[in-house]
Amino acid sequence: MLIVVILLVIIIGALIAYNFVIYKKLKELKRVKQEVLNLDVVQGFMSTIGNQASVDDKIKRVNEIIVEQYKLDSDEIKFNIKYSTIVIFDGTTYVVKASNVDEKHWNTLSNLHNEEIFKDSITTATPKYITVNNENERLPYQQMEFGRAKSAMFFPLYIDNVYIGYWIIESNEMHAFDKIETSLLDVIKENILSVFKSVSYQNIIETIQRKDLFTELNSAEYLYGKGREIIDKFTTSTVGMFRITNLEEINNTYNRETGNQVVIQVAEYIKNSLAEEYIFVRYMGPKFVIVFSGIEQNGVVDFIMDLKKEVENIQIKIVNKNSEETTKTKTKTTKKKKTKVEEEFVTPKLNFALSKYYKGTALENVTKNLEEYLDNADKSENEINQI
Repeated sequence: MLIVVILLVIIIGALIAYNFVIYKKLKELKRVKQEVLNLDVVQGFMSTIGNQASVDDKIKRVNEIIVEQYKLDSDEIKFNIKYSTIVIFDGTTYVVKASNVDEKHWNTLSNLHNEEIFKDSITTATPKYITVNNENERLPYQQMEFGRAKSAMFFPLYIDNVYIGYWIIESNEMHAFDKIETSLLDVIKENILSVFKSVSYQNIIETIQRKDLFTELNSAEYLYGKGREIIDKFTTSTVGMFRITNLEEINNTYNRETGNQVVIQVAEYIKNSLAEEYIFVRYMGPKFVIVFSGIEQNGVVDFIMDLKKEVENIQIKIVNKNSEETTKTKTKTTKKKKTKVEEEFVTPKLNFALSKYYKGTALENVTKNLEEYLDNADKSENEINQI
């Protein structure tokens, strides 16, 4: 009998030890699965950063990845994110940059910084978890969304100790995030911040894009933002930069008003000669850039030669401000017969440089090389150069 008891004790001990080993293995498996999931999310984020899309589109895609990857409910991993919203403070207002919540709720979501329950979270840079305890309750910030969310976690976002907004995740289940490891959520939050850091330069470029006052062309910044999205639809393109080589001479010999007319008429003529898929911007001063999307250099040269000849045949009337003012004065003070003044004209001279651009490479380096070439070229140079 004693032997039987001893055997049972040994068997039970072995079973306990076996179950403990199984438990540790399952726990390790859960950890590995979670790490794999986190890695998938990071890879998705990095892929999004590398895409040639606008900053807003990248942030929206990041939010989609969060909902897609963490909308899980299994025996190993329970992580039910029903809604995810990223709100950024742009210096004046809070803007919903990405959300899978119906847009009718965005006003509420963009004003969470005013809610007492979240103010301390923002001040201390710590997450805030709230949930309801029965179906008849609603979360403190909810107004017209009684049954939409039952649990929420609020994360203030800081970059280099500077507050930039917040991220909030919600679930339609009560106590949905009770057992979620905060370290896991911190990983997602840091990934969101990494995306913002990575696209910060792109965001500046897109923000400062503007129209040129005289020509109504996009400025150079357009090339490196929205323009690149169009250009990178093709594997290779040709970038052409030209300089109105006699613009400074016209300004000095006559006046800036005449020079402005030269810039305006040259830009208008070329703009009307280009296909819609080609990008034309005023780069700086007398320099302009044309990107022939998807076209090889050899296919551009003949067109440029013809265009150059046509532009250099344009006659632009000299703006004689002094003559106009004198005529007006004489008209007011005397009734003498006007003497007809012979009109004078100027013609623009262009110097072109072309270079090849490969999708995904540094477009700014291509334009920089073209600019350096044109700036260092002889003032009398009036050609089409391939570099």
